[in-house]
Amino acid sequence: MPATALTRRSCLAQSAALCLGTWAAGPAQARSTRRAVVINMALEPDSLDPTMAAAAAVGEVTHYNVLEGLTRIEENGAVAPLLAESWSVDGTGRHYHLRLRQGVRFHDGAAFDAAAVRFSFERAVAPSATNKARKALFDNIASIGTPDAHSVALTLHHPDPQLLFRLGEGPAVMLHPATAAQAATRPVGTGPYQVAQWRRGHGIELAQAPMYRQTARLRMHQASFRFLHDPLAQNAALRSGEIDVAFNFATQTVRRFQDETGYQVLIGASTGKGLLALNQRRAPLNDVRVRRAITHAIDREGFIRSVLDGRGVAIGSHFSPADAGYLHLANMYPHDPERARALLKSAGVATPLRLTLALPPAPYAHEGGPVIAQDLARVGIVAELQRLSWEQWLNGPFKGQFDMTLINHVEPLDYRIYADPGYYFGYDSPAFRDLVQRHGAADNARERQLLWAELQRQLARDAVNAWIFAPQVGTVVRKGLRGTWMNYPIFVHDIAAMWWE
Repeated sequence: MPATALTRRSCLAQSAALCLGTWAAGPAQARSTRRAVVINMALEPDSLDPTMAAAAAVGEVTHYNVLEGLTRIEENGAVAPLLAESWSVDGTGRHYHLRLRQGVRFHDGAAFDAAAVRFSFERAVAPSATNKARKALFDNIASIGTPDAHSVALTLHHPDPQLLFRLGEGPAVMLHPATAAQAATRPVGTGPYQVAQWRRGHGIELAQAPMYRQTARLRMHQASFRFLHDPLAQNAALRSGEIDVAFNFATQTVRRFQDETGYQVLIGASTGKGLLALNQRRAPLNDVRVRRAITHAIDREGFIRSVLDGRGVAIGSHFSPADAGYLHLANMYPHDPERARALLKSAGVATPLRLTLALPPAPYAHEGGPVIAQDLARVGIVAELQRLSWEQWLNGPFKGQFDMTLINHVEPLDYRIYADPGYYFGYDSPAFRDLVQRHGAADNARERQLLWAELQRQLARDAVNAWIFAPQVGTVVRKGLRGTWMNYPIFVHDIAAMWWE
């Protein structure tokens, strides 16, 4: 989502008032003391445990703030120490030795040590686990050694050049062994803040954690997340001074704040992939000709201009321009309504073909749904729009109950979701799974590079989904607030790095 391309190693109306609980009288007072910040997010998390929940919004609230991992990912995509203060890897790329930071305690005072690392990793591969990094990260760990309380030795089945990056993502945060079961609602972590209150449907409040190892260095003592997805409500909250940061603000209205004296607009990059997901468990979407027809029907550039105000790049596979080794494959399916109609005819599809198009409550979906429906109508596909709450989307489309849905996948390196036939869009390809396995097992860098390119081509050939855009992140920030990110290699809000000037 950048103004310029981001690489992983370089620069990759509703209620307008929010009560901040017993520890602050309100946003105006919080700002006057220069110790609190109010952040708006379009989607409310369904859980506070990023190791078991799928939504990126979970990590936006808790990752770095409440829960920490062994490594951290910086704004420029670089990997830095966090709970692991150092590490080494042998020449095979399969054996890692991590030295843990000493003096770290959970919010309840319990010491963080190697046993907590072992617990967190073993929990991620338990039979009942729903950790979305299981296949990419945890299933590749052959053994976990704990030579002493402050050392962890990992042995991998296959070398993974991205291991340290994966350890810095939300699904790899460390949980308290005694309280992990409550992490969905009351997570106990090692981070600088703890959850003070969760008013569902309204906001989440974080307060400074007394047991944090560097409390004296914190310049932000409190934070509040609120959840407004409607652009008019977001606009009203900003203009009334109720929020300090509007993250991933509706891009078509960002320009209104570019000349505002009280705010600045940050346009940055992320690894997001915006797509029209297609349910391959349902006919006729299980026919590749129909999926190709849908992809040809969509005017990607027109979508980016009208919905994203031009802030995005057309893509043709589930890989971001921010990814090393990215192939630009959008030209495989240029906007061609005539070709789309011919493919539908060859598939024996009688038009009008009626399909539902489920829309989560994000602005890009509510604004983009009618645009997609208009494109599809030109080739004989009638899309019935269904506007859903985030909870409805998670309990419907994300569980396979849909025809089509417009969604932005923000997690980096998440191509392995296509190796899971049980994932919500139901792609079942032995050929793709074989590519994933070969890529994961490859020891030679050149072989991995070639397989990486083939992974992208395979998804594009199969037209698994209709990929549309890699969007930019438009964030409106109150002037005087420092430390907010502009680029998002992962979706987090590092409150401890923020301060008021």
